[in-house]
Amino acid sequence: MKKSFLLCCLVFSSTLLGCGKAQPSATQADRVLVIENVDSPASKQITQHYMSKRGVNKSLQVHCPDSATALANETMPFAQFKEAIEKPLKEYLAKDSQIDFIVLTKGVPIRLTGAPVGLNNSQPSLDSYIAALDYFDRSSSLKVVIDEGGFKGNCFVNNYFNSNDRFSHAKHGGYLVTRLDGYTVEAALALVDNSIASDSAKPTGNFFLDANGVADAADIAKVPQLPVKDGQTHMEMVSNLAVKDWNADLLACANNLKTAGIPHELESTPKFIGGKEKLMGYASWGSNDGQFDVAGYKAMRFAPGAIAETAVSTSGRTFLPTAGGQSLIADLIDARVTGAKGYCDEPFLPAIASPTVLFDRYSKGWTLAESFYAASRFVGWEDIVLGDPLAQPYAK
Repeated sequence: MKKSFLLCCLVFSSTLLGCGKAQPSATQADRVLVIENVDSPASKQITQHYMSKRGVNKSLQVHCPDSATALANETMPFAQFKEAIEKPLKEYLAKDSQIDFIVLTKGVPIRLTGAPVGLNNSQPSLDSYIAALDYFDRSSSLKVVIDEGGFKGNCFVNNYFNSNDRFSHAKHGGYLVTRLDGYTVEAALALVDNSIASDSAKPTGNFFLDANGVADAADIAKVPQLPVKDGQTHMEMVSNLAVKDWNADLLACANNLKTAGIPHELESTPKFIGGKEKLMGYASWGSNDGQFDVAGYKAMRFAPGAIAETAVSTSGRTFLPTAGGQSLIADLIDARVTGAKGYCDEPFLPAIASPTVLFDRYSKGWTLAESFYAASRFVGWEDIVLGDPLAQPYAK
């Protein structure tokens, strides 16, 4: 095994401010398209709830396997996806240039097989493939190969990574795709309700960062590591990222939050800390922490508007009840988080969101979708972002 980083195999031992906080304006709501699987009662219920609560009136009805009913239905053959979802979606988007955010729901599959990008050049998340929908046709798109210890696949450098501008499809290309999902329909609905609640609740909770070691000043100065330099891909700048690099990102994040006066707590000992309450932000190694505590992880509790990221390979491998394996972001949804990022298959460390960028943009008033995508290096890969894209608790 290559020692650079295989998340699923390692065990570790030691600016532009947002708009108002009330219900999103008609302009914001018009930027959102919801994809509804009409063959899934769960999808129909969640779509109706979200559109009603957020004042969104744009939806695309599709027919596809109901991922809410069976594990096998969480994976969709690419040929079937192209006909059932991609074709009608492209037709819709060609007629509506306002769309920046696309919302999927429980009941829509989470991964593809036989696709031209993704792990093994064939298996991306359905969400991230849609996020890169027009990258395939843009001559300016930067296609790269992620290669870690013989495991590799094709994807695109995310045009929006580390951006200092608010998102628009017209300017940046692609779409910001999020999902309303969880172990149950009720969990998915709670993502919506927690987002709505955060519109009027002034954030007071901590951001909790659980590193599992220290990083020196030189490491912190490199944050965030960039896959592009002078308009050209330089994957060697992010290849072989190691444990110390994401720890450095966590420490740099803590420094930024301190400067901004945002309440936060940094834990940098080997101990895994669980059971924190009323958090507004959370980042940890999850089950890749050598002292991971399942009960403590599931005992985390979040305030309305909270977001989370964990450096765990398959944290979004399923949104159905399961046992064993790595820690899942679905457990954080049950703990009332409003947004989280996970991965349906091995993403490798460079694809994990940068906590420094993620929490910086979010605490400045950017939306949930903008914050997660600004913090993520690739699209057409394994990424899944959970939550209402318009959640914006720090908006001024």
